[in-house]
Amino acid sequence: MSGVSKKLMGTTAAGGGFTAIEDVFSTYLYKGNGSTQTITNGIDLAGEGGLVWIKSRGDNNAGPENHQLFDTERGANKVLQSNSTLAEATYTERLTSFNSDGFSVGSAYDVNNPFPTFASWTFRKAPRFFDVGTITFDGSGVGSYSHNLGMMPGVVILKLTNTTGDWFVWHKDLTSQNYAMFLNDPAAQSNQGGWATYTDTTVSFNSSVFANDTAVVYLFAHDPLGPSEDGSDGLISCGSYTGDGTGEGPETILGWEPQWLMVKRADAAGPWLMIDTMRGWTNSTASDPFLTANTSGAEGVNPYFTISSTGFRPLSSTFAFPGSPYIYIAIRRGPMRVPESGTEVFAPAQFNGTKFPTGFPVDFAIAGNASGSDKWYFQSRLQGAKVMSSASTAGELGSGSAKFDIMDGYGTGFSTAYYSTAFRRAPNFFDVVAYTGTGNPLTLNHNLGVAPELVLYKSRSASEYWLAQSSAMTSVTDSLMLLNQNNGEITSSGFFRTPDESTFGFAASGNLTGCNTAGVTYIAYLFATLAGVSKVGSYTGNGTTLNIDCGFTTGARFVLIKGSSFTHDWHVFDTARGIVAGNDPFLELNTTNAENASYDAVDPLSSGFTVNQTAVANLNADGASYIFYAIA
Repeated sequence: MSGVSKKLMGTTAAGGGFTAIEDVFSTYLYKGNGSTQTITNGIDLAGEGGLVWIKSRGDNNAGPENHQLFDTERGANKVLQSNSTLAEATYTERLTSFNSDGFSVGSAYDVNNPFPTFASWTFRKAPRFFDVGTITFDGSGVGSYSHNLGMMPGVVILKLTNTTGDWFVWHKDLTSQNYAMFLNDPAAQSNQGGWATYTDTTVSFNSSVFANDTAVVYLFAHDPLGPSEDGSDGLISCGSYTGDGTGEGPETILGWEPQWLMVKRADAAGPWLMIDTMRGWTNSTASDPFLTANTSGAEGVNPYFTISSTGFRPLSSTFAFPGSPYIYIAIRRGPMRVPESGTEVFAPAQFNGTKFPTGFPVDFAIAGNASGSDKWYFQSRLQGAKVMSSASTAGELGSGSAKFDIMDGYGTGFSTAYYSTAFRRAPNFFDVVAYTGTGNPLTLNHNLGVAPELVLYKSRSASEYWLAQSSAMTSVTDSLMLLNQNNGEITSSGFFRTPDESTFGFAASGNLTGCNTAGVTYIAYLFATLAGVSKVGSYTGNGTTLNIDCGFTTGARFVLIKGSSFTHDWHVFDTARGIVAGNDPFLELNTTNAENASYDAVDPLSSGFTVNQTAVANLNADGASYIFYAIA
């Protein structure tokens, strides 16, 4: 499937058209201010309707706060609490409006306490994803809702609004439709005597318990494959797995990487666990932040689950008890739309005393000290609070500065001497994949949507070389270079698989130091050419001045250049430090040298960049071969 066709595919909304996950779901974190705030998350609630779920994270010495659930069917300021049986209440200064691009909150402590940060999860109504409706029961307790999922629901949650009552949860993988659990209660599933039936058009309830009551109902689709039936456009999975007693548990294959997960043990008491990648769910055995839907407790940390490019796996016996069934709701990672400009997904920035400002959530960044007192540090959301130096073979190091739970930047604790190049994962542009080596031929899955043209590999749990693979080298399967050294191309016949739009990996067997040693954990950073946004390429020097046409219209904001036919450092230029007509500051990924601004090494060019021949940078030696990566 080509990148163009993937851009045009997705869950079909009413009337046709493409629905990407970023159109219908958002995890948005914000700091309380005790006044008013407008949360702009890109979700059209005013026009389409949906649910907003808010929870204080309990940081900065804030006390516990109840979960706050608001939906467009009941209206603004009408709140329910998933950890409480209380009826709906109407309060001013809670969620004050549903907007065309998010929502607004007032000054109430439950949603805008000035001390903690808050997590918000927004679910927009959309076929094959989510729906919300209200029910008025008759005197016999009979009521129904004709939903708009366009398919059987995977999960149905019902809460009485006019009186106290439990939050009924029906999941397709409970024992039968007669069984339910309660979102406000850690208890196991129980037989409710056929109170509910649901089909691909209707959910119906029949119990005298509901006589003359009103209720709200939330419906989640189970559609991991999507309408294309190949997994390329599935948005949500409501499934189950069985614990295997290993203390870690089996991997659940979704076919895509999740960003949000709710899990509950079905046959015994256990919490309704809620984790997401925005708050710090990673691919590691380190503790990840979690909240529980059935309690008001502050955010905790525990290594409960790890994430992969195709699913997730429990790390704790709490969620892998032998023979026990666990139910879950998982939502796909985004964005799914192909970016149209470099500013959507890339930002060079200087640390401003608080963060590296970017204007978007960051998935991967390279931070360096211009003075050279520290090495270049690679860090990613998937790795959590870990960094690796591109000038060293060492594995991951812990870093409290690698903070990614920021909506418009990343990082904390740096100095203003640090500069960063920050990336957002997006189709056809950039992806990150974590994996464990086998020492054997290995095919890995990615979510880039096109064949990567530059891949950087680094061991996380061992001291090994940084490896670079690129279609801009002599051979995409037989050539490699070392990011932590200045060597030219190294030939190793049949080393790599030829990457394609969904896979990459290694064709050779044995102890492949740097990318596939058995039992060693790795991270891979995948880059591609996207017209008008990014360019992976090569050129042959002419010894004077050479224009490199990348197909851009406003010039390159980032340029990485490496000589491939001779000994040459990995030179990095960016507009935060200066790509100008005069001397240009550059740093080297493979050294700890201080920034050098003594040479006019590159010049601006509207279609890309210009390289000049200088004695030190040596970016344009006559007849020499170079590879480069540039971003507009």
